[in-house]
Amino acid sequence: MRPVPPRSRTFRRPRLPIAVVLTLVVVLVGTPLPASGERGWAWPLVPRPAVVGEWAAPAQRWGRGHRGVDLAATPGATVRSPADGTVSFVGFVVDRPVLTVDHGGGLRSSFEPVESALVRGDRVRRGQAVGVLRGRDHCGAAACLHWGVRRGGDYLNPLQFVGALEPSVLLPVPERPHAAAQPSWPPSS
Repeated sequence: MRPVPPRSRTFRRPRLPIAVVLTLVVVLVGTPLPASGERGWAWPLVPRPAVVGEWAAPAQRWGRGHRGVDLAATPGATVRSPADGTVSFVGFVVDRPVLTVDHGGGLRSSFEPVESALVRGDRVRRGQAVGVLRGRDHCGAAACLHWGVRRGGDYLNPLQFVGALEPSVLLPVPERPHAAAQPSWPPSS
């Protein structure tokens, strides 16, 4: 019988739990934008307004659609920044006053018809008053705030940033009776 050599003592590196590794990856790489308002965006009107005009994405970027939501409001209502950012535009587009806030990461919020004393480059904080609703826009006889959000050149549904979208629910598909498998070869005689 041959003697078994003793095991050499080798240094073993402790293994990090997978949760710790994944957490580090998410923190170091950055987190994707959630659909549920987890980044702490707030409604631009207080109290939470009714949505009177729904988001309707265009079939093509240049096509017809409603690139934002309309929120019920009264003329003179205070409009607040939904997240921290920097004012990137204050002025008129066609015939209505518009305010745009750049939130970083390619995200921008636009509000109309909103008049503001802020100027391009002003820093704003989440919940800070940034302007007032002026006049009536495309909501007919009622006044409303149009709120749009873009990432780069693509418009997004603003409701996803305040957690106001219902989650998609996959419904079960009823089972259909399956035909019994029939051999196709050799052919029956």
